[in-house]
Amino acid sequence: MSIFILVISLILDSFVTSIAYGSDNIKIPNSSIILINFISALMLTLAILFGISLMNFIPEGLPNKISFIIFFSLGLYKLFEVLIKKYFKKFSLHKKPLTFKAFDMKFALNVYIDEKSADFDKSKAISLKESVYLSLALSLDSLAVGIGISFMQINYVLLIVLCFILGVLSFKFGILLGKKLVSKREINLSWLSGLILLLISFTKL
Repeated sequence: MSIFILVISLILDSFVTSIAYGSDNIKIPNSSIILINFISALMLTLAILFGISLMNFIPEGLPNKISFIIFFSLGLYKLFEVLIKKYFKKFSLHKKPLTFKAFDMKFALNVYIDEKSADFDKSKAISLKESVYLSLALSLDSLAVGIGISFMQINYVLLIVLCFILGVLSFKFGILLGKKLVSKREINLSWLSGLILLLISFTKL
């Protein structure tokens, strides 16, 4: 399985999010972009290491089945992610202002539902603190995919490095592209990521 296909499936969400920020003229400093992608790469690394550690306890032949279930389930979710997020947005409207606290899971969940809510102080700029929550929201997929990847015979180091480098580049390009877009229409490519993951899952059968 091509590493580049896996990388594309992992960075698509970040790319689309960066377009949204660019179109809204929300600034994301280079330091925040690097931190976002570093945390995403770190989450992917931890997930892969966790999956590798499980190999000692899993019977032969079972890893492929687990990998199929992970990729298929996540791919199916990504196909309908936009509808699921719209449903949860109905329940995420706050009657009181949010308070920004460390490890605020409620705030993190809202960022996952609507990535642009990471601009908590409405400053039109993403600080390092805000970028942590944004990166956690964007790297949730990496946790599941990382475990699935750990059962595959690929170059893990190359995959992680490419995810970081291409993640940074796609984020910067997405912001520039967003600034050029006149239309404020929301762009959704999660279905494409879902389709890629579904195709990967069937290679594990």
